[in-house]
Parts: sequence; C-alpha cells; structure tokens
Amino acid sequence: MANRDLQLNSGMRCAKYMLIIVSFMFALTAILLIMVGTTIQAIFGDFSIFIDGHFASPPALLIAIGFILIAVATLGAYGAVKESVMVINLYGVCLFLVFILEVSAAIAAFVMQTQVKDMLMRTMYQSLADYESDPYVKSGVDFMQSGLECCGVNKPEDWKDYFSPNKNETLDSDDVVVPNSCCGSLAQDLNDASQVTCLDTFDYGCFRKMNFIISQSAMLIATGATTVAFVQLLGVLCAFMLAKTLRRNKSIREARRWQLQQSLGVLISGGKMAPPQNSAAAGYQQLGNGEQGSHEPYTYTPQSPSVN
Repeated sequence: MANRDLQLNSGMRCAKYMLIIVSFMFALTAILLIMVGTTIQAIFGDFSIFIDGHFASPPALLIAIGFILIAVATLGAYGAVKESVMVINLYGVCLFLVFILEVSAAIAAFVMQTQVKDMLMRTMYQSLADYESDPYVKSGVDFMQSGLECCGVNKPEDWKDYFSPNKNETLDSDDVVVPNSCCGSLAQDLNDASQVTCLDTFDYGCFRKMNFIISQSAMLIATGATTVAFVQLLGVLCAFMLAKTLRRNKSIREARRWQLQQSLGVLISGGKMAPPQNSAAAGYQQLGNGEQGSHEPYTYTPQSPSVN
C-alpha cells in the first residue's frame, strides 16, 4: 500500500511540474511573439505611406496573441498548483482558441505576402507624384531614399516625370534632377550657400529593397505564427492528458481514503467524524432494554476478542 501511495503521489507531482514547465515555456513564447509583432509594426509604421492599412492587422494580431498567451499560461500554472482539473481543462480550451488565432494570423500573413509587389508599385509611384504637393509624403519618401540608400522606384530616372526641376528646358535629355535624399554626399554651392550640389547619386531604385523588407516581415509573421500554432496544438493535447491524469490520480486517492475509512468503521455524519454504534472501533455493544417499564441498567459487552 505504501509503495502504491508513493507512486500515486509521484505521478501527481510529475503531472503538476510538467504543466508548470509547459506554461512557463508558453509565457516565453508569448514574449517573443510580442517582440516580433512590435518590431514589424514599427517597420510598417516607418513606411506607412507605402503600405495599405490592412497590412497592419497581422502584426497587431500577433501582439494581441502574445498578451492572451501570457494570461493563458498563468491560468495553466495556477491550475497545476491547485491541482484543479476544471482549471486545467479550461486552460486546454483557451490554448485551442489561441491556436485558432495563430492560424488566422499565419493565413493573413501568407495572403499579405502575395500582395506586396503590386501594392508597392502602386503606392511608390503615387508617392513620387505627390512628393512636392504633400509634405507628409515628401518626408516619407526622403526617409526611404536616405535610409535605404536608393533613388526612385526602379531607377533614379523615375523622377524625370514627377520632379518639377526636370521640366527645365535647359536640361539635356539625359540629365535627371533628383531630390537631395537621393544623394550619398552633398556639397554647398560656392556662389549660393543655400544651394547644394549632389556629388554622388544612389544608382538603384527603392522597390527592390522595400519589397524585400515588407515580404520578409510578412514571411516572419507567417512562419512564426505557424510554428507557435503547432506547438500550441501539442500544448492542448498535453493539457488534456495531464487533466485526465490528475482526475484519475485524485479518484484513486479518494477511493483509497474511502476504503481506509470503511476499514476503520468511520462514518461521516454532519461533517463530523464519529465511530458508529455496534462497531469494532467502539469496542462495545449497546443491548436492548429489559421488559417495558423496568428500570434495569444498560449492559455492555465488549466486541473485541480478549487478549490472552
């Protein structure tokens, strides 16, 4: 009996600690998801004029999943400490809901990746057209060209049809005037200090680099969410298996406790433990009264065998 009780308690402790470890791992995963989502959201914010609004949904969803997963991991650890089968089952259900959210984020990111090329071609050429009329667009284009060290969409010559200085009739047909953000190095004009001369113009357009950044960000969301989703699915199965183990072990423990009570002849009445009448634990038996109306005293006889 002692060995069985030891095995039972060991099984309970093993299931409890395993669930705590799994919950801790999910909490770390949630922190990573929040970091990845925040970083990608910051990247999309820097190039917001070139990115459609719905592209911000997957990183925002990834951040939300991270915070939800932290709460779910805390719930799992609490259920393990309290050995509550109901809380652990609720933990498994919540993990499954998080799994659905992660699959949704992965699907949205995969779809988003297929739309990056067409979106960038449209928004970048539109930005060149609005460069001189919209200060917000101007700052965004300058940030892109200076930060990524590029010029135009596919090549610097793209500015020829959109930048007004190129309409000067004195320019040669091969000359192209570009914004200062296209220049790698600038020099002040000796005759006019307010004027600068571009000494070195970036030779490549910005589309290639922008397409790489946005596509890789979408791919990171998709692969990260997919990987964590499969880990979450394993966590769901693990949670339900641990809940089943705890339920079985607790049932066995309660059954053995009941058997022990029965062997001792203990009955639970009104929430108090009391030995029943006519039991071996009481050690005596109450006999019936004598004839009706007589005042003879009660007589008790021992039930346990005499020790010789």
